Amino acid sequence: MKIKRQKQAKKTISFYKYNFSFREPFQILIDGTFCQAALKNKIQIKEQMPKYLMGEVQLCTTNCALKELDTLGKQLYGAKIILQRFQLRKCAHFKDPVPASECLLSMLEDTNPHHYFVATQDHTVTAGLKKIPGVPLLYIILNTIVLDKPSQASLCHVQAVQMGELVSPAEQKSIQSMKQEQGISSKDGERRGRKRKRKQSNPNPLSCLKKKKKKGGPTPPLKKTEPGEKRKRSRHKKQRTAGDRTATPIGTNAE
Repeated sequence: MKIKRQKQAKKTISFYKYNFSFREPFQILIDGTFCQAALKNKIQIKEQMPKYLMGEVQLCTTNCALKELDTLGKQLYGAKIILQRFQLRKCAHFKDPVPASECLLSMLEDTNPHHYFVATQDHTVTAGLKKIPGVPLLYIILNTIVLDKPSQASLCHVQAVQMGELVSPAEQKSIQSMKQEQGISSKDGERRGRKRKRKQSNPNPLSCLKKKKKKGGPTPPLKKTEPGEKRKRSRHKKQRTAGDRTATPIGTNAE
């Protein structure tokens, strides 16, 4: 069973390494519930965690998790002593502590940018982090540490990246580094992407004038007269209209 668990853990770790850029030393965010379970089951976290994950680890916690153990009293005094040995990570609730479950979820944000493993026995934390892609979950069951399989959110995220719908975190880092080398900031990209709004201006007054109607057709060119030749007068025949009964044909005498 131990060999089978290690094979499954190795497969899961390689999944997070390849798809979410996890690297050693692995940062493991631990709360008081995990320390209490380890104390009951006589598990040495510092010794067994690196062996199980097959790599270097950094065990860490938050100030809110320690404050929560203080308020719970002497029953969790042993778990508090274990948790105090780990590194502290800064959270946004230093002045006003919040419950450990809320603090851990806030440390993960939307995409787990700091690549935390989360070790907890709290069901509210596990339900919340399974909605966030790229968060490995550790818990204790039957006197052993278990690394949970990738959540459905992680699998869907990887599938979307492979289909070209999303950009992987590794590609995002490479794009940002290339932008820094080229001297392009994110603000410049936003400015280029925005379309400039045209200012509303009054219409051209000349375009508002009515067009003048042209009178008659084009004038025929004048005929040139030779020297000594008399200039002939040209008569323009009037067109007879259907309603004009008084008009007489040209060249006839009116009776």
